[in-house]
Amino acid sequence: MVHIETVTLNDKYVKGFVENEELAALQSFVEVAHKNMHTKTAIGSDYLGWLDWPSKMDDAELTRIEEAAQKIRETANVLVVIGIGGSYLGTKAVNELLGSSFGFNQTEIIYAGQNISGKYMEELLTYIKGKNVALNVISKSGTTTEPAIAFRMLRTWMYETYGEEAKERIFATTDKTGGALRKNVDANGYTSFEIPGDVGGRYSVLTAVGLLPLAVAGVDIRALLKGAEQAEQELQSVDLSSNAAYAYAAYRQILNSRGFSVEVLASFEPSMSAFHEWWKQLFGESEGKQGKGIFPASVIYSTDLHSMGQYMQNGRRMLFETMLRFTEDQQQTQIPFDENDEDGLNYLTDKTLHEVNMQALEATALAHVEGGVPVITLDVGKIDAHHVGYLIYFFMKSCAMSAYLSGVNPFDQPGVELYKQNMFELLGKPGYEKKE
Repeated sequence: MVHIETVTLNDKYVKGFVENEELAALQSFVEVAHKNMHTKTAIGSDYLGWLDWPSKMDDAELTRIEEAAQKIRETANVLVVIGIGGSYLGTKAVNELLGSSFGFNQTEIIYAGQNISGKYMEELLTYIKGKNVALNVISKSGTTTEPAIAFRMLRTWMYETYGEEAKERIFATTDKTGGALRKNVDANGYTSFEIPGDVGGRYSVLTAVGLLPLAVAGVDIRALLKGAEQAEQELQSVDLSSNAAYAYAAYRQILNSRGFSVEVLASFEPSMSAFHEWWKQLFGESEGKQGKGIFPASVIYSTDLHSMGQYMQNGRRMLFETMLRFTEDQQQTQIPFDENDEDGLNYLTDKTLHEVNMQALEATALAHVEGGVPVITLDVGKIDAHHVGYLIYFFMKSCAMSAYLSGVNPFDQPGVELYKQNMFELLGKPGYEKKE
């Protein structure tokens, strides 16, 4: 594999808040956690399938995904992705980052099943009327309330609109053998793809869960996987000085132990907004248990400097920032000269927007550090499928390590179940009757 510079950690703005001895003290814990992860003996090891997924994904299955995506692109101008949490956030994150901020590709990707809003569903049904539509329903069990309701409603609409042809327009990504959705697929003959049993939802974007809709959107999914595979190979070292993912995890936990319990992911690229949401689920659901965890938040600069910037500079000092910096100027968009210079901007003539944006990042980091906010900087080479694949794997591996360092299982979510039980009881679901 050709080496491509991808993600590096710059610690110059966090060094003043963390002692070298603190990092050294975590080294042995990192080594144990790494060994347990890679021998799959760690807690939650039943869900470590993502760890070597980029290198082991079956090429025949990848080809089948590409062929299904091509079929969807040829027959539909709208693909409705039905899912919640990890079943759609990764897709939305990558599609919005790699796609255009204005307009859509040949086939537009829209989402359903991520809420229970009647307003949203009615507007969606109105929007797709008269369009060529395909569905991709994504659920391991098929019984998660939000996507199950959306699939029932949209499936009904599809059959009313297309008759038996609807079967050719419905694609399912689900468990290989069990669950309500698998039964539905087998009974109706829908084209289906497997969610690996050892990969949890928030770690699943590099499986068929994300790859099918992303291929429909025109993303180079092979490049995405190649980037993740490069990360898989490079992030094997247990040495904190040479493994940026583990160093990031270590810095997070040290800062948390010092009272910095809120992490703000900051990007200077507006198309990162959905990626932030994926990141928040990944870290929030993996670490937030047993009364522990760093609360994940996010901002898009420089936009949010004019809203949240005041708090970041002078508010309570319980937060730290992780700034994502895309280092390559891919557009070379220059600021023009103006003869009258009424706005006083001629000093920026011929500078690119990227140059100005990067100086805004540097200025912000300096200001926030001066204000008592530790800043970790992650440098990413450029915005393309390969680098994004690397970044996804980087965050997943760092998240798993960070959770292990805090002593929790990165792959369960017991707290999510309580609201579901309460909702089923209130709605009168059989088997969940209120207990007197």
